[in-house]
Order: sequence, then structure tokens, then C-alpha cells
Amino acid sequence: MSEEKTDLYVPPAKFCLHSSFGHTLLKSWNTPRTVTAGNILYPIFVTAGTDVKTEISSLPGQYRWSVDRLPELLDPLVELGLKSVLIFGVVSDESLKDERGSYATIPDSPVIRSLKFLSERYPSLLLVTDVCLCAYTSHGHCGILKEDRSIDNQPSINRIAEIAVAYAKAGSRCVAPSDMMDGRIGAIKAALRKEGLDSTTAVMAYSAKFASCMYGPFRDAAGSGAKFGSRANYQLPPGSHGLAVRAIERDIAEGADFVMVKPGGPYLDVVAECAKIADKAGIPVAIYQVSGEYAMLYHAAKAGAFGLEEAVMESLNGMRRAGCTILITYFAELALKAIKNQ
Repeated sequence: MSEEKTDLYVPPAKFCLHSSFGHTLLKSWNTPRTVTAGNILYPIFVTAGTDVKTEISSLPGQYRWSVDRLPELLDPLVELGLKSVLIFGVVSDESLKDERGSYATIPDSPVIRSLKFLSERYPSLLLVTDVCLCAYTSHGHCGILKEDRSIDNQPSINRIAEIAVAYAKAGSRCVAPSDMMDGRIGAIKAALRKEGLDSTTAVMAYSAKFASCMYGPFRDAAGSGAKFGSRANYQLPPGSHGLAVRAIERDIAEGADFVMVKPGGPYLDVVAECAKIADKAGIPVAIYQVSGEYAMLYHAAKAGAFGLEEAVMESLNGMRRAGCTILITYFAELALKAIKNQ
């Protein structure tokens, strides 16, 4: 007599999932938070001078650009579907920096020049500007300092609001304060309202910005490292959850139109918590895949650990799944090509 084989377990029909994603369109129906071109916000670095294109050694494939050469960067990306850029100013001449970051608001500063140029050349491109003092101050900190070198919060937020207004007047339709000073969202909103710009300029708050080791390549790119002390005194401790929640709730209460978590990958739990809070207020969430994350993926792929496109898209999809809408990433070109080819 032959031995009868008995299945140890036959899954009930309701546990059988393969039929739900056995076709490309079925997969898309089951992944509503996919990455689209509209989700991508590309950080770019603009500097003074003409005919400047300088590669950033710690960010391979990324450059500092003079305003006149920006079409070389952006024309092909806009053709691929790029809809927004996040502009950072680079000040290579240290003599232009002072205690209050005066160079940030002069008419000939790289950011203001780029805003005027880009708004004319790409009228449909959303121009978002980082607002901070660190790249413009002689001390490299994100606020104005007292004599004892501690942050003087009130004059700091007053100055940050001035910069936000200058950028809005030059063509920025969204200002993104990254300084982490207390009350800067309220100060910027009040200043925009006073100038009649509050109905045309949104505010994207770097709300949960952690004191991370992953900013190193960016500080090299922007020349914005602190000359002394530590920015950890006004950025969130990496292990903190409660402070992140409080910061997000505060910025929403002060009128932020968008809130952000930075860095991205190591803080997806915070993104998920931020999304729950922001959803109740109807506020979209941004995530910044920072320079260190870019460098890790780039070099790991170069070493043969995985395919770069596959790894980048998996990481971006994970960020979308965690609850964010806006993906700030240096991998914009790669992502846009991958989206177009899907």
C-alpha cells in the first residue's frame, strides 16, 4: 500500500494574497503611496560668479552651480518631469560673512539672483528656498549669538523672517527655515503677512531636525560648518521622540503649511508619528534624504552591494509608505528616470 501524503496546512482563501498582485496594474492598486515626479524636491547649490560648475567631492555627481549654468542642470530634469527645487546658497568668500548673515539678503546674493532667473526661465517650477543663517555667518551657527556665544533667539528669528521675506519677494513660493530657532514659523508668517506675501508664499518647517552625523557632506557642499561649539544645542537629540512631537505640534500651531523630518531613513518612526499629527491638521509631511544617506547608498552601490536605482527607489518608497508626501533627495535625476521607465 502506498503511503498517503497529507498537507500540513492549507491556507484559507482569505489568506491567499498572490492573486492581488499578480499583474502590474494590480500591484499599483495595492501601492497607493508610490513615488511620482510630483513627490520629488531636488536640493541644488548655487554660488556666486559665472561659468561655475564645481563637483562636491563628498557628494559625487552633485555640483555647486553659478546662476548662468543652472539651465545645464535643470533643462533635462524639467524635461523628465521635475516640478520643484530646494535652493541653497554657497558663500565661498569668507570675507562676505558677518555676525548676522547680511550677505543673505543683498540683491546680488546667489539665492536671490537664482530666484529671479529661474522664475523667469521656468515659470511652472516650484522654487523652494532654504532659510538659515549658518552659510552666511562668520561663526557658522544658525542664529545670532550673545556675547557668551549662546543663541540669542529673538533677534535670530527676526533676522530669519527678514531673509524669508527677501526670498519671497525675489520669487520663492515656499520658504523652508532650517535653523530650529524657537518661534521662527510664527515670525516668518507675521513678516510675510505684513508684506502682503502670505497668500502667495508657503512655509515648510524643518520641524523634526535631528542632530545627526549624516550632515557632513552637506556642510562640505555649502561651506556651512560651525566654527566653534555644536549645533546639537538647538537640534533634536537623535534618540528623542517626545521633543520631535512637540516641535511638530508647535510648528503646525504657528501656521506651518508643511512640516519636515530630517534625516530620512533612520527616522521613519518619527515620520509615521508626524504623519498622524499632520493628517489631523491637513498638513503634508516632507522628508529629507540627507547627504550622508546619499553617500551611503552611492558608495554601497559602487562597491557592488546592490543596484543603485533599485536601492534608491526602495528607500523612497519606504519613506512614502511611512506617510510623507514630499521627498527631498539628491537622487532626483535617478528617481525621475526610474519613474519614467516604469
